[in-house]
Amino acid sequence: MERLPNECISTAATGVPISPLPIPLAKRISALLVEMRPRQWSKNALLFAGALFAGRLLDPAIFVHALLAFIIFCLASSAIYLVNDLVDLPHDRLHPRKQLRPLAAGALEPRIVLLATLLLVMLTAGLTAGMIVLPAAHYPDAYRFAGGGQWLFTLMLAVYTLTMLAYTFWLKHIVLVDVFTIASGFVMRAMAGAFAVGAPISPWFYLCTVLLALFLALSKRRAELLMLDSRAWEHRQILRDYSPQLLDQMISIVTSATIMAYSLYTFLGSTGSHRLMVTIPFVIYGIFRYLYLVYIKQEGGSPEEILLRDHHILSAVMLCTLAVFAILYVLPAIHM
Repeated sequence: MERLPNECISTAATGVPISPLPIPLAKRISALLVEMRPRQWSKNALLFAGALFAGRLLDPAIFVHALLAFIIFCLASSAIYLVNDLVDLPHDRLHPRKQLRPLAAGALEPRIVLLATLLLVMLTAGLTAGMIVLPAAHYPDAYRFAGGGQWLFTLMLAVYTLTMLAYTFWLKHIVLVDVFTIASGFVMRAMAGAFAVGAPISPWFYLCTVLLALFLALSKRRAELLMLDSRAWEHRQILRDYSPQLLDQMISIVTSATIMAYSLYTFLGSTGSHRLMVTIPFVIYGIFRYLYLVYIKQEGGSPEEILLRDHHILSAVMLCTLAVFAILYVLPAIHM
């Protein structure tokens, strides 16, 4: 990434220092958007899972609730990313990839990041308050919680925010607890999405989410360990407590458990359709493809980038989603 002129520059002819040039507003906004990590918003797609697997995604009122929940979590997660980058600024400058982020590269001032964080917090709070006052009358009785699911969604959002902040300041320095905290973030997204639309999800789905999130988190740790090599602990001290052999063992365990849990979910889940078993090959292929990228291509440090960049994994996800949609929405309509 191009370093913006925020330091004094000397002319080659005279060697006289020139005052720093002001950073254009457009570049500041662009750098801030990059720092907010919009690519990571793909993780928040889990908020639609509740409506999807409950067969209610095509209900306009339910979809609006799910979409609003998605936007709220995107804003909240971006605020947390900004706080994390402010806290980790000295360490990010030692990382071969994170040092290219606008804040670490000097393209964005910390005060701008702090102001943006406060603005994101206010927007998140305002939209959450708006969700609370939305009518819950559109929920069918079978999916309605006491008082509507909006309050439970708000509670889950608060728990998610506090957990991720605890991770930023404390939990990421505790071996194994760090990866379990990352996994819990995915589970809380799925739960928040279900609460937002008042839709229960099978416990099997939560289990699959936990295992898949652990798989991604462990793969991320392995990629960081190999990328930074002997300097790994300088960037993240917890990496000195891991080894490639330990991570390989844990990845092997959660990979097998994820495939088994999802397979059982297609048979024992609450969707009421055993036809979901046809999606098992897509899930297995996606996991195996990710393992290929981690072990052969030495990738895995940024799961969200792999999802958007690797056409094989993206195709597997899209085909799996289309199959679920066809089984839960199209086939029942045909047989009516």
